[in-house]
Amino acid sequence: ASAAIQHYVGLGNALNATALNAIGTRYVCLLNHTELEAIEPSSLRLASLNPSACSQLTKDILYEKAKKAFSGQHVFPAYYELILPYLEGAPAEDLKALSRANVNMNINTFVNLRRDSLMSLTPPEVQGLLGINLPDLAKWQYRSPVREWIQVQQQSQLDQLHIGLTGGTQEGYINLITPKFPPMSSAPLGAMAMTLHLLPALLLTVLTMSILS
Repeated sequence: ASAAIQHYVGLGNALNATALNAIGTRYVCLLNHTELEAIEPSSLRLASLNPSACSQLTKDILYEKAKKAFSGQHVFPAYYELILPYLEGAPAEDLKALSRANVNMNINTFVNLRRDSLMSLTPPEVQGLLGINLPDLAKWQYRSPVREWIQVQQQSQLDQLHIGLTGGTQEGYINLITPKFPPMSSAPLGAMAMTLHLLPALLLTVLTMSILS
């Protein structure tokens, strides 16, 4: 299949909607970086693809193209339904924007989001994304990646979700501050200066007494 795709592209054929539908979800992961970049965003409007089984790089590239393809659709939930198959490549800022749009993301989509994007979300943003599906987050609290996400959140914010999440960072720790002692030479600087100033006179006195005796 990979050889057939490369031969097709090598003949100068475009990866348009017809070609993408022929490739389909089964073989879309075989497309290399050059082939993916050659896809016109508009082709995704008529293609039916789901790159969830592909590499993260493939997901990232297809997400950006899908975002351009559907950018004219500003009505929710229409836009969300169109972009949904590609969300596993979405950066954090786009997920934060979706969290303000009442999309009611299901938990299976949430746990398969790009890891760095998921980890940057705050509890209120996760609540905005999941909406009515928020209680399902509790079922994943001991499983990755939700467990790792919980561990970097403030427990007080997790408590505000009211779904029983535990394991966040506790507030109120006592910070032990190590006392900083001044350098040994800094505290008695005045005394040392005085001693050095008087040293010639002291030596002169000792020598004089020695001579007179």
